[in-house]
Amino acid sequence: MTKKILINDDPWQIRVAIIINNDLQNIYFGSKTKEHLERSFFKGKITKIMPGIQTAFVDIGQEKSGFLHNSEIDRELALRKLEEGALFEPLKPTDKTEKNEYMGKCDISKVFKEGDEILVQVSKEPMNEKGAKLSTCFAIPGRFIVLMPNIAKIGVSKKIKSKEERLRLKDIVREFLPEGMGAIIRTTSEEHESKEIIQDLNYLIETWYEVNKTFKQAKPAEKIYQDIDLSLQIVRDYLDNDVEFILVDNKDTQLQVYKFVKQVAPEHAHKVKLYQGPPSLFDKFNIEKQIEQALDKKVNLKSGGSIIIETTEAMTVIDVNTGRYAGKTSLEETILKTNLEAADAVTRQLRLRNIGGLIVIDFIDMANASNRQKLFKFFEKTLKEQDKFQSVLLKISEFGLVQMTRKRSGKTLTQELTNKCPTCKGLGFIKSNQNESFEVLRKVRDQLESKKASGQILLTVNPEVFHYLINKEYNSILYLEKTYRAKITITSQDDLPDASCKIQQLN
Repeated sequence: MTKKILINDDPWQIRVAIIINNDLQNIYFGSKTKEHLERSFFKGKITKIMPGIQTAFVDIGQEKSGFLHNSEIDRELALRKLEEGALFEPLKPTDKTEKNEYMGKCDISKVFKEGDEILVQVSKEPMNEKGAKLSTCFAIPGRFIVLMPNIAKIGVSKKIKSKEERLRLKDIVREFLPEGMGAIIRTTSEEHESKEIIQDLNYLIETWYEVNKTFKQAKPAEKIYQDIDLSLQIVRDYLDNDVEFILVDNKDTQLQVYKFVKQVAPEHAHKVKLYQGPPSLFDKFNIEKQIEQALDKKVNLKSGGSIIIETTEAMTVIDVNTGRYAGKTSLEETILKTNLEAADAVTRQLRLRNIGGLIVIDFIDMANASNRQKLFKFFEKTLKEQDKFQSVLLKISEFGLVQMTRKRSGKTLTQELTNKCPTCKGLGFIKSNQNESFEVLRKVRDQLESKKASGQILLTVNPEVFHYLINKEYNSILYLEKTYRAKITITSQDDLPDASCKIQQLN
């Protein structure tokens, strides 16, 4: 398996692609004009508290206020605020059960009040009509460690299987982690020397101290810390021994990436290279075509089967079909092979399209229970090994359905690259010429019946409706003329929207 990181930096946009064996696995987009907020820290000012939904709205200097839900409030911060308000006696540090009980009943209106200035971090970018999602459970990512400065827990990536290695890494972090802080040890830390891990940890701790220092001096609604540039974020998150090279098509960006890698992972600095076309970097590795394919509902499988991906407001539904694959021995073998291939393809598509939330996958029904178990184990393993985002998978039902959830993060690929169709309004289909013509005839009849139009009338429609009326519904026009004693002249206009018409009085 060879992994490549491709960075396309144009004056208008930056795009970062992760490919494995020349197949696009992930694609990230960054705007040169739009401010990136995720992981940023702000000195927020609470403008409104809504106890009914346990949410505080926080001014962070953006167009829309961010929202902070009760579940995103750090327990220690909440308890401290409650103690300051003398709402209950201070708790002992060992009273964990009592603390959890208080937090479960905690009312956000008792923790904060309007006008409070608090340190918040953006956990999700603003989307549609919603402002940014905020949190006081802070996380600062590094190459090997994610520092949790106010959550005193140490976790280790589940992808690190060795018990000895997990214990070794925990011991290193525990020794150098300040009291009251926690950390998540990332997969990239596996087999790395303690010196590198400690260096990464110290950098993150210094960053946290700087955030706190800046917070005290900052004005309300001011941004006080922003994560590194998109290209550096992706390099930080994906750089490991499997990466063959990092190819950048902009000289300044290539130098910036090189300096960053030289600082955080000097052993990989030689992998950062400048690409000079033609063709363009993304055309060279067939990325443009693969992005276009990722917008299609249908994804073809190598065996001849396919998966169909449909996203609704509530969930994403994926249907698996056998297609032309017939197998070599039996129908059950055909179905199992197609389902296994589909499970692998679904994992890739979820990453590539950045699909999160509730997902239902309709695998092809299998009569054999052991085959259903094989599929489930394979899908579960594939998700854990290939997908960085957390997912929860339920057992395959007797109908072959798998229900799962996957962490949401930012926009989906469709939201990133497309707008709602002005013709179909997001329905995914448009009315037939016949139905549009019938609507036009009804509009004309209503105008004539209400006396809003009479005598000589000019009816303007789009070319498709024009041809349908003239060739299929000419008798209907004659009927309207006879019934309402009118003279109807029909003409076409190319730029007229579907199902629209103009009815003009000529005399």
